[in-house]
Amino acid sequence: MIEKIHPIPAFTDNYIWLFKDSASNNACVVDPGDAEPVLAYLEENGLNLSHILITHHHPDHTAGVAKLLSRYKATVYGPSDSPFKNTSERLQEGDEIEVYGLKFKIMNIPGHTLDHIAYFCDASSGSPVPTLFCGDTLFAAGCGRIFEGNPAMMYESLQKLAELDPQSRVYCTHEYTLANLAFATAADPENTALQERVIAAKNKRENDIPTLPSSIALELATNPFLRCSEQGLIKSAESRNESTQANAVDVFTTLRQWKDNF
Repeated sequence: MIEKIHPIPAFTDNYIWLFKDSASNNACVVDPGDAEPVLAYLEENGLNLSHILITHHHPDHTAGVAKLLSRYKATVYGPSDSPFKNTSERLQEGDEIEVYGLKFKIMNIPGHTLDHIAYFCDASSGSPVPTLFCGDTLFAAGCGRIFEGNPAMMYESLQKLAELDPQSRVYCTHEYTLANLAFATAADPENTALQERVIAAKNKRENDIPTLPSSIALELATNPFLRCSEQGLIKSAESRNESTQANAVDVFTTLRQWKDNF
């Protein structure tokens, strides 16, 4: 079991998530792009690094692994068919791993990168609440840029995540929330739930509190990239593109291109 999930800030806006075994001093980290803040936290809290979870190959999620392995004998889980090779076990859709009694199901969620996976632990698998580590696919009020996939692929990946338990806690890996909310407000200006979220997020950041984790329920209510069938977003996309949007993928594509240049 785990006691809580702790954010370790890295670079300018990354979070490296850490959780520890309540029955030992073992700890697991997710996407350690920088070893130094992880090492400092482990040493300060007397923890042993036993597991590392990787969602995709980008250096800001993987560059710290080698140094961590030089200090600790950790099992490294990561996506199969990935450019990142420093893994102990390669994972794909349908696989399941167990860490400290928690069973994580692996989901393939390509789009941001082709090798991107998510780790999901539902309430029946040992977690007090459903827990999702989703890397750079689903962000708070946003989604990742499409570097290796295509819009249809990314949209399908986001829909897979949107179908999870609404109470699932969403642990993405960047503090992009205020910027994402600014775009969401431009695209979905009549959304009152979104307006309330902006106030809450600003209050947190003014007090140096992370806006994460989010939840699937909150994302369904406020994230434009999960709301591409809503009339308000369709209208905004058609106005932006000056053409009829035939389906939700077209709306998503227009919104993502708009966000790329926002």
